[in-house]
Parts: sequence; structure tokens; C-alpha cells
Amino acid sequence: MVYSLWVGIESQSLGISDVTNINHIMENFTSVPTEFYILPFSYTAGSPPFLSGLFSVIYLLGLLMNVLIVTLIYVDKQLHSPMYLFLCNLALVDMCYTTNIIPELLHIMSSGNHKVSFRQCFTQVYFFFLAVVTEDLLLFTMSYDRYVAICNPLRYHSILSRKVCSFFIATTWCCGALNSCVVTVLTMKMSFCRSTTIHHIYCNAKALTKISCAGREIFYLLFYIESIIIGLGPFSCSFWSYTKILQVIFHIKSEDGRRKAFSTCSSHLIVITLYYSTACAEFLLPSYRSSDIMDQVFTLLYTTVTPMLNPLIYTLRNKDVKTALMRLLRPK
Repeated sequence: MVYSLWVGIESQSLGISDVTNINHIMENFTSVPTEFYILPFSYTAGSPPFLSGLFSVIYLLGLLMNVLIVTLIYVDKQLHSPMYLFLCNLALVDMCYTTNIIPELLHIMSSGNHKVSFRQCFTQVYFFFLAVVTEDLLLFTMSYDRYVAICNPLRYHSILSRKVCSFFIATTWCCGALNSCVVTVLTMKMSFCRSTTIHHIYCNAKALTKISCAGREIFYLLFYIESIIIGLGPFSCSFWSYTKILQVIFHIKSEDGRRKAFSTCSSHLIVITLYYSTACAEFLLPSYRSSDIMDQVFTLLYTTVTPMLNPLIYTLRNKDVKTALMRLLRPK
């Protein structure tokens, strides 16, 4: 009513065309978009055709390798230990990453239909943050597992009992789900009055802040707090764990003993390095227009390439996994 009265008063001095423009601006500010437009890799609707084939191969290879890891750990009783329980959950998180992003991206690139509904967009936001936080906490848990295995080998099974491992896994997934709910709700409360075009490979929260005109401040505040608590915290604990592990390894007198001890944690150390290096590059990249392409490249690295490499790293460098694979493939 106040707005209508104001328009009536201003129409006498501004004219009909000016009032129409004001109405259009107010409608854009107050309306909630029902769909977004995702434009990956460029500011036009076109994408190189070879990318669809490349992403299909990466997605299928990563999915098959992670399914194989989960199947091996489930079927082979000799892999029913804390280390492989955590590895099984890491494979599930990696499948969550790729399945959340790649199928929709392939649909956009093959069909040319760049429209994504409001619900689809924020479903992607939810599962992305679920995977990010869960993997971050899971990598710390796996670092602690390696710390106990090397620094306290005689107490390994008493410290990491089945009940303790189940608690760690449940806490990791619950924290990921709860955090994802909070972040998704704050992202949904942002006002998108500038544009509905997302220059990214999926509904990325950082890309959504670039097209929002209100509500970004609370999101950034939460993001910085989470970066310290959920990001820097587990990374520091993992760093501390491997510092202690290396101290123990260097005090082993025999060269063969040092090599065996280091081989038990080298695969996980490679995975941690890949994850944190690519994730930090993407999240810490300055938020300006010229960084859109690099932002998408780094996102692809830790959401598609890294999940594909993780099972390869653990399979090629782990004797128990290779032995279990041979037992699975060997004829009865």
C-alpha cells in the first residue's frame, strides 16, 4: 500500500516510463528465481564437444573404481579393519562428488539446455558441501588411524575398536549433513536480483554469491568460520599426525623397517596432498570475473579427477587391496 501510494505521487513528476522502470526494478529485487542458467567454461552457451566425452570417461572410470573398492572391502573379510572401513567411506564420498556434478553437466553440454530449477540447484549445493565436509573429516580420521597403527601398533585394535570406528564414521557423516543444511539454507536466503546465470560447471555457492545482491555477508561470515574450524582444524591435526609418524619412522634403525612403515601411510599422504592442494586453490582463489575459468578448473580437479585417482592410488600402492582383487578375480 505504501509502495502504491509512493508510485502514485511520483508518477505526477517522473512520468509513466520512469514509473514502469521503477516497477521493473522492484519486481526484480523482490522476486525469487524459479530457475538458473549454468554456463560452464565460457560466457556463451557453447562448449567444446570433446569435453563431453572426456568427462564421461572420467566419471565412468572413477565410478567403477570406487564401486570396485567398496565391493572388495565388503566381500573380502581380510579387509574388515578400521583402515579399510574408512577407505570404503572415502570411496562413497568420492562417488557422491562425481554423481552430484558430472551427470547434470553432461546433460547440459549434450542437450544445450542450460536451465536448472531452483530445487535442483540447491540440491547440488547441499550434496557438494556434504561431500566436502565429510571428506575433510574423513581424511583426518584416516590420518589418526595411520598414527595409531605406526606409533601405537600394539594398542591399535583396542584404541580403534569396532564401536569407536562406527562412532567416528557416524559423527563424520552427521557433521557433514548438519553443516550442509546450514550452508544451503543461508545460500537459499540470498537475493538473486542481478542475474540468474551461473558461470560454473554446477550450482556453486561461490558463483551464486557473484550474482546475489543481498545476504552474502552472513554466508561469507559462516564460510570464514568454517574454513578455520572444519578446514584448518582437521588439516592441522592431520599435519600433526604425520609429523609424529615421520618422527617414529626416522627412529627405526633398519632400512627395510622404515620402508615398510612409510608404505603403510604413503597412499593416504598422497591423497591428502591432492585434496588439500586443489581444494585450497579453488576456495582461496580471488572472487572476480577473470578467475571464473580457473575456479572451474580447480573444482573439476578435486571433484572429478581426484575421486578417480584415489582408488587407483590405494589399489596400486596397497598390497592387501591388490591381493583381495586377485582373490576376487581368481576362478573358484
